[in-house]
Amino acid sequence: MNRLKGILMIISGAMMWGATGPMMEWMLSTSDMSISFMLTIRLLIAGFFILAFLKVKGQDIFRPMRYKVWLRQMIIFGVFGMLGVQFTFVGSINSSNAIIATLFQFLAPIYIILFVSLRQKALPPIAQVIGMIVTMVGLFFLLTNGTLSGFALSATAVAWGLAVGFTFAFYTLYPARLMSEWGVLLVVGWGMLIGGAVLLAANITKLGDDFVYLSDWRIVTVLSLVIVVGTVAFLLFLGSMKYISPVETSILSSFEPLTAMIISVIWFGSVLGKWQLAGALIMLIGVTGLSVAGSKAKEEE
Repeated sequence: MNRLKGILMIISGAMMWGATGPMMEWMLSTSDMSISFMLTIRLLIAGFFILAFLKVKGQDIFRPMRYKVWLRQMIIFGVFGMLGVQFTFVGSINSSNAIIATLFQFLAPIYIILFVSLRQKALPPIAQVIGMIVTMVGLFFLLTNGTLSGFALSATAVAWGLAVGFTFAFYTLYPARLMSEWGVLLVVGWGMLIGGAVLLAANITKLGDDFVYLSDWRIVTVLSLVIVVGTVAFLLFLGSMKYISPVETSILSSFEPLTAMIISVIWFGSVLGKWQLAGALIMLIGVTGLSVAGSKAKEEE
């Protein structure tokens, strides 16, 4: 039952996170709002409300910050995990589009598998390797429609994409100990608040001009949706790791590009080709196979 709960959490979180990609792409394409301003507003507001919610419930939200070891880990997660994954993801969207940015996130399982294998000094299970390969093949067809011309990206887009994969892997692995000790909500809340505060401090002299965009009700509405939906997605993503492994979590999040693709079709008028539809089916087969294989491995253990 817990495993099923974890699978449902990551699928729901991935779909929500996938939905925020086209929203942010729309904001960047319809205005000159900077990435720093968008993320500063998003992180500070979301982090504040999560911590305020915990405070109202009677939780001592400052307790982990009184210990140097936990304070240091919170800061590292906030800057390199929470801010890192969001900034590189939006940077990748800005240099390419929401769908391509999601593809690069799936470099994360490769980083994670290599890290776990090196740490355990053992080869990864063949089921994980096969599941990842099948999923990546499906993603290739889904996002390129079966032609390499779909990968005609600039060097900047590739650099941002590689960074997305790395920060997503770090975001997946690093906070496990923090969450085990302090809970998902508190870790996410502080991570967002710390990440937003650092970004604000680094760009405090440059963000003033961007406030003019908040006079447009459309941008305010979409930004509000990004804050709410994206925050819930983060909570579901991190919470799922209590029940399933980081590798499975990363690959099950392949529902994200599928969601981004569907929304892009509806919102921006994109058309799905036959290879893209085939890719979506292959991706779902790979994800399902990985989940079943992971369940059998746990039963054997």
